[in-house]
Amino acid sequence: MATVVTINRPDVVALIEAMANKFTAGNQTEAVALAMRRLRDQDARTGTLFGVLRGSVRVREGVDLTEPVFDELTDAETGRELEHR
Repeated sequence: MATVVTINRPDVVALIEAMANKFTAGNQTEAVALAMRRLRDQDARTGTLFGVLRGSVRVREGVDLTEPVFDELTDAETGRELEHR
């Protein structure tokens, strides 16, 4: 599964070369892989959502806190807020 990525921007090429020399003994592929892994892991959630307040919130089994919460139209979308006047 060999795939080739071509980078033509001189500033990016120079940055990859400099970081490869600093962190991977000149291995540019490993330098790019290191950067990509770091970006991927940067957004990974670790630990509890509630920090020092562990146990202060209980989530029912089967509930995913990362799913969108709007499964029906909001009042602004339906005009319902205008009916209450």
